Amino acid sequence: MKITFLLLEAFSIDGTVRCTFTLADELSQRHDVEIVSVLRDRDRPVLPLSDRVRLRSLVDLRPDAKVPWPNTGRAERLMPEPSALIPPQERSYNKFSAWTDDRISRFLRRPRTDVLVTTRAGLNLLAARFAPRKVVVVGQEHLQLGINEPEMAAEFEEWYPRLDALTTLTVADGADYEELLPAGTCPVYTIGNGLPPRLYPRSRQENKVVVAAGRMVWIKGYDMLVTAFAEVVKKHPEWRLRIHGQGPRRDELRRKITRLGLYNNVLLMDPTDDMEGEFAKASILAMSSRAEPFGMTIIEAFACGLPVVGFDCPRGPREIITDGHDGLLVPPEDPAAFAAALSRLIGDEELRLRMAGRARTSAERFDIAVVAVHWEKMLGELRTAPRRDSGRR
Repeated sequence: MKITFLLLEAFSIDGTVRCTFTLADELSQRHDVEIVSVLRDRDRPVLPLSDRVRLRSLVDLRPDAKVPWPNTGRAERLMPEPSALIPPQERSYNKFSAWTDDRISRFLRRPRTDVLVTTRAGLNLLAARFAPRKVVVVGQEHLQLGINEPEMAAEFEEWYPRLDALTTLTVADGADYEELLPAGTCPVYTIGNGLPPRLYPRSRQENKVVVAAGRMVWIKGYDMLVTAFAEVVKKHPEWRLRIHGQGPRRDELRRKITRLGLYNNVLLMDPTDDMEGEFAKASILAMSSRAEPFGMTIIEAFACGLPVVGFDCPRGPREIITDGHDGLLVPPEDPAAFAAALSRLIGDEELRLRMAGRARTSAERFDIAVVAVHWEKMLGELRTAPRRDSGRR
């Protein structure tokens, strides 16, 4: 079976790119797999990709790139023009153009594959419109339905029934899409992201460190985490919080840390390409998000033997963390409850060690080999099912 993944930017550092590379690597052991990137801005991808997986692009943005004749003039004319095919409410709309419209639509009409997997809303919509019926088309949703503008939801309702299947990362989000889409149209499968096969370093649960990781943006709730840790420090002044990441809220967080007198206890760390190593240096993961579509950080921390304290925010964490087993869930956006949960784990070493062991076991269900089996089962069902009479050519 030939499987093609269509990404917007395979040459960037991005959660969707990382998860797609991991799945493609695993599937390539048994199938012919390629990744097509709409955009390319460097010679090779930043994230590791198996040599078994072919990688090509549709639009080359490198300074020395040349557009093959006879498209040179057409590319120069269309590149500055906005996309007419992607809805303006698509979260990466500004990365699309009239030229990407041309290149993507041409590719989709003749994809030369058995299965096409598109990896974001805009690409899902275009695949539903242009991909031929002989190709099994699976749209992936990495984000929650609820964060989309109403205009995007209307586009989904119109075009997603022309997909052969839609995948979501959580059961709850899958139910939302099933409710949105006309009954009996597009089947919705829930398949979470997978952990790449590697030896994960194990926390010895000896360091008095709580760790958090992710973009420093409002949705990650680091402002609430700092507030909570101010209470933790009153009881456990020897403990430290390390937050790894960059983003527009970094300076604001730094000012809050200084204002609360936490400059010796809360450290803003740079992003790292060895986050697993940082997890192994800690004893607890803090997941303070206001909303989280899945929670790759959680399962990576589990693999390193970290119990997790998290807000029971919509979607992801509650489907990964089993409260009282491998972590603690507290009411959303409640810093006082978060502080109490952290203090409980800090103060009860026996409980923390039990949860750490269970966390490693919990991570096993997200092994990429397990996740790939779900994908292969779904694709097998879709390829043998009657072709959808959905209006696609």
